[in-house]
Amino acid sequence: MHGSGTGNEGRVTAGGGGYQEFLALERELAVFLRRARAQSGEMAREVHPELESSAYGLFVRLDDAGPQRATELAGYFGVGKATMSRQLRVLEDLGLVARDPDPADGRASLVRLTEEGRSRFRSVRDARRERYVRKLADWDRAEVAELARLLNHFNVRSEG
Repeated sequence: MHGSGTGNEGRVTAGGGGYQEFLALERELAVFLRRARAQSGEMAREVHPELESSAYGLFVRLDDAGPQRATELAGYFGVGKATMSRQLRVLEDLGLVARDPDPADGRASLVRLTEEGRSRFRSVRDARRERYVRKLADWDRAEVAELARLLNHFNVRSEG
């Protein structure tokens, strides 16, 4: 019946048929993620030739959120503590991150970007942003904002 007023029009419900939208979403996300991984690898190597692609995400997080405990970083990225320790050790050895005592708990430390790490990262990030500006030059700014909003909504919902 048209206009039944249930308030669920257009909402996803379990057991409903016709998941074409979700198949299309899965396909587009697969392409997007494959390209994003490749670009993160390129960006990480631009920061330093010895870095893995996962390092770029660490730079983004540390630049955005400031100093973090390694356990917080591991939780944020959904990786084990051993994996995070190994990744941070490489960055420390290259002088791109440093550890400082956590003022809230002297047994723990906070990981932060060094001035060298921040400078290298921001240079690469700014170049990447310019590429986005060029690729999306024919988009309306409202479309760019809407894409960012929807991706944020998806990411927030995916955290739990």
